[in-house]
Amino acid sequence: MWFPSVFPIGASSVIVGHPLDTVKTHLQAGKRYKNTLHCVLQIYRKETVAGFFKGLSFPLASITVYNSVVFGIFNNTQRVISKFRYGDERQPCGMLDLTLASMLTGLMSVGLGAPVDLVKIRLQIQTLPCLAENLNLAGTTGNGNIAVRSMTLQGQPTYRGPIHCICSILQTEGIRGLYRGAGAMVLRDVPGYTLYFIPYALFRRWLSSEGRSSPHLCSICVSGGLAGSISWVTATPADVVKSRLQADALHTRKYRGIVHCIVQSYKTEGIHVFFRGASVNAIRGFPMSATMFLGYELSLQFFRAL
Repeated sequence: MWFPSVFPIGASSVIVGHPLDTVKTHLQAGKRYKNTLHCVLQIYRKETVAGFFKGLSFPLASITVYNSVVFGIFNNTQRVISKFRYGDERQPCGMLDLTLASMLTGLMSVGLGAPVDLVKIRLQIQTLPCLAENLNLAGTTGNGNIAVRSMTLQGQPTYRGPIHCICSILQTEGIRGLYRGAGAMVLRDVPGYTLYFIPYALFRRWLSSEGRSSPHLCSICVSGGLAGSISWVTATPADVVKSRLQADALHTRKYRGIVHCIVQSYKTEGIHVFFRGASVNAIRGFPMSATMFLGYELSLQFFRAL
């Protein structure tokens, strides 16, 4: 069951969550912002409301396929596990079975999700000021101090859109370029999806009324929203590393890999850098995940009724 016609509702979750995702990306990839509010105001002043929706088109176009793959893998893995362990694929999975299915889902999702995230992040941040020292353009003033000049990409964007972004990456970095940050994404999504599906199952069980054949829509939304917030907050440290690696190649590369990114980020900005965007993740995770799980449960009910 791969849900080929499911999750048009997922498009709304992308649209709702994308402005906060843009703020989160700016917070994680840059270090010029005092706090979340300062980041929001800076984006608005430089790019108006449109700045919060940069990079939206590619995730929006791919959301149906991505959700179908992710939830399809999760559902089919449960069925395989149930058939292998209990001899009946309709047998409900236990917590250990759900944990294994969640981890495999997180691992498999990277194959499709890494290029989508990469393109989205490159488009989101391409109007960020490029620090002069990163581009070896810093000059010295008369008193010997480094004069940090900034160069914006507002007038001449590096990428004209998602297709141009993909083509440019393939030309300059090859197919491996589309999977930059994939290792960090594995570190984020394997535990992240575990803390996505398991809390959802627990919350749904606690909030569902006894005797009902299917959970109430309100319990689905609340359970999904809480699970999404938990998952995204706990995944924030790995998400910071992933965002920095994927944003890095837009200008002169600073990080050689995951470990180098972690060490350099810690040395220059301290331990708190790995929690940048955590509050934004918690807020955006609720409506996005509530919508996702609502679509998932409705699709299950639809296919079971066939």
